[in-house]
Amino acid sequence: MSFRRSGGLLPRNFRPCLPQNHLRIRSTLPPLLSRRFHASSLLWGIKSQVLKDVGEGITEVQIIQWYVEEGAHIEEWKPLCQYQSDKAVDDITSRYEGVIKKLHFEADDTVPTGMALCDIEVEDGKYPDDNPPHEPRADPPAPDSIVAATQAAESSQISPPPDIPKVEIAPKSKHASLAVPAVRGLLKSHGVDIVQVNGTGKDGRVMKQDVFDFVAERDLPTGSTPLPIQASVSPDTRQTESITSLTPIQSQMFKTMTRSLNTPHFLYADELKVNDITAIRKKLASDARDPKRITFLPFVVKAVSLALTDYPILNAKVDVSDPNKPKLVMRTKHNIGIAMDTPNGLIVPNIKDVASRSIFDIAAEIARLSDLGKSGKLTPADLSGGTITVSNIGNIGGTYVAPVIVPTEVAILGVGRLRAVPVFDDAGQVTSGDMVNFSWSADHRVIDGATMARMGNRVRELVESPELMLLKMR
Repeated sequence: MSFRRSGGLLPRNFRPCLPQNHLRIRSTLPPLLSRRFHASSLLWGIKSQVLKDVGEGITEVQIIQWYVEEGAHIEEWKPLCQYQSDKAVDDITSRYEGVIKKLHFEADDTVPTGMALCDIEVEDGKYPDDNPPHEPRADPPAPDSIVAATQAAESSQISPPPDIPKVEIAPKSKHASLAVPAVRGLLKSHGVDIVQVNGTGKDGRVMKQDVFDFVAERDLPTGSTPLPIQASVSPDTRQTESITSLTPIQSQMFKTMTRSLNTPHFLYADELKVNDITAIRKKLASDARDPKRITFLPFVVKAVSLALTDYPILNAKVDVSDPNKPKLVMRTKHNIGIAMDTPNGLIVPNIKDVASRSIFDIAAEIARLSDLGKSGKLTPADLSGGTITVSNIGNIGGTYVAPVIVPTEVAILGVGRLRAVPVFDDAGQVTSGDMVNFSWSADHRVIDGATMARMGNRVRELVESPELMLLKMR
């Protein structure tokens, strides 16, 4: 029997000439390299997780912590990282299932919207509607590189490198590495590792004073003792300055208030006697069946909502998308914002649809928003959609205030400190009066002084005679 090739005959004992070591090369190929010569239906590509627009004019966020690391597997819709914007703290979930190939940012970094947070290696064809992978697949290695890799694999089998154990220093507690951006900026400016600081906040969180105490103790010379004060020594009058970046909340406040000052403000102030509400609150506090304490603020919020029914223009907003034809956008829901002082700064969540809520419901919602604000867990839904704002600065101090309007609103109410002063009653006798100052600011481009005064008078009537609210409640 013979074989025919190119029209000729080959001898029966013909054998092709092959290298002597071809069998050894074939037998020693690593499984991973040998599979590269065969077609496979399982291909992989790279997808970038892009930071989408989180709404409310937010253009950047700050990464607080990552929940994943490079090389880890992530499932679809599982949390990738925790971020803080100028309004809230929330998680970003993964749009893809795959392996984390690269994290483009670290904790404390500021990420503009539209930038890629990380790259995820996904199964090719699983997400056809997305953009194609931005990194090309690697070509199959050349035969020379295969032989070199094979020899390296053989040598590694002869003398494998010793495993070096990784020593990880765990934080003192699961919350010891968490801090608000202002504290993280302070740590960075002083070159302090957060895990070295003993936190005195809730769940061991590090506060600003903890950082100051740590730096003072660190910079104190070893074995030094404080020197006695000498009257002849002159104080050091040299000024010391340091640069501190604005936190996300401070940055947003800077932008918002700068825009607000483009609006001409009309100020209107009045003084209210709130003895009747004080008596109601004392009676409710003495009722053992309802131990919850109702503050003065829920009464004010309800009174503002009832007055908005008569003056709906103060619940509107100005649309200047076309500067030549400005418009008023009327809004039916009374989403009244409550200015709150939190460890992260000033935030203004709002109570949705106050017109359909009772005073007890309003008090419970204020308590819920206050707890979330103190813990930094307010969501964008809690902070968006406000139509008018009430700022109760009086719970901190101060009798008078000139509040600044939010750009998406046309009015704001500032409530001063409640104080007891001597007043004349209807019979001309001097009695004790619980007085509080209400200061209104209105957008004078669309709100005239008479309208603002009538709105203020209506709120004063409802607050001074809270029984009138019963006639309007549903």
